[in-house]
Amino acid sequence: MIQHFQYRSLYQNQQLPGWYLNFYFQKKQMEGIYHPDGSIEWTTPHSFDANTENLIKKQIHELMLFHVYDNR
Repeated sequence: MIQHFQYRSLYQNQQLPGWYLNFYFQKKQMEGIYHPDGSIEWTTPHSFDANTENLIKKQIHELMLFHVYDNR
């Protein structure tokens, strides 16, 4: 489960898509970049198996839809 999810725009012009992500998963701080196409570029090392990474990505997509795209 993702905890303490935070995001911020990568650009000063906040109309441009692209966000920096920061959250905790299994007591480890994770960071990444959420690209406009929905892909995630991890900026912290991780050792997830494919199933766990897919679960995390699904949760992030849901959070981004709620916080970013639904609030425009």
